[in-house]
Amino acid sequence: MKLTDPIYTDENKAREHLESLHWPLGPNCPHCGNADPTRITKLMGKSTRPGVYKCKECRKPFSVTVGTVMERSHIKINVWLAAMHLMTASKKGMSAHQMHRMLGITYESAWFLCHRLREAMRDDSHKATGGLGGANKVVEADESFVGGKAKNRAYRKPAPKKAVLSLIERSGHVASFHVANVTATELRPIIVKNASRASMLMTDEATVYPKIGKEFANHGTVNHSAEEYARLGGFIHINTAENFFSILKRGINGVYHQVSEAHLHRYLAEFDFRYNNRIGLGIDDTARAEKAIKGMVGKRLTYRRTNEAGHA
Repeated sequence: MKLTDPIYTDENKAREHLESLHWPLGPNCPHCGNADPTRITKLMGKSTRPGVYKCKECRKPFSVTVGTVMERSHIKINVWLAAMHLMTASKKGMSAHQMHRMLGITYESAWFLCHRLREAMRDDSHKATGGLGGANKVVEADESFVGGKAKNRAYRKPAPKKAVLSLIERSGHVASFHVANVTATELRPIIVKNASRASMLMTDEATVYPKIGKEFANHGTVNHSAEEYARLGGFIHINTAENFFSILKRGINGVYHQVSEAHLHRYLAEFDFRYNNRIGLGIDDTARAEKAIKGMVGKRLTYRRTNEAGHA
């Protein structure tokens, strides 16, 4: 899909495209769930903005952005779609500064927009299917640390690096998590909740994994400290996880430069989404962007109110 497509330049075309993705069978009310076309009216008054409907069941007006990350945003819908295309098509991501220069919006608006798009990319569907892997499948588990290097700083020290655990099903999907500490107590609940215990677990020689590995169908390890990276004819390895970390670190270091601990989970969701919807699985840029757009529903984020914890 080209950025010259009308859905990226014309707000009405963008709204129609969004409606076709979110409402393939016609509009439905996000307030009460009513989908009866005879009980939904499109408002056509001169003072009514385009794309507003009214539900005759709950008597509330709504548009296609209600209940999504775009709700009540003053950023035009075509700008949202263009930003989503840029983020999903860029293998290592795109910074908010780059977004604000390319899309003609302020940096603050670009930052706001990018974090909400990352939230739209969050996908926990693997939990509904029993976790990554399964019988006769391999799940690799590995941890790494993301953040800047002290040698790259002229004066003050960089922020402490953050630990990331990734679970990757070979030829399948990845699920990444920010962890406070790399300990068996911290890693075990994440691994057993997100990977099927019928899987064969592959890890390195870290002492946190042997006890966890006993809960899986099989547990294979490689000894990186002895420069062993694969054995049994190349079957036992965690090179898939290492490859994913190489993309993640290049994105964090080369594009975003620094990410805060408070938002790291959303950056991980972004990199996970692109990996899980890659060309190797038959998903091109257009399909990837459309899937992310569909993920906008039900994930609205708001600014922090004075009496609530932060959401963004």
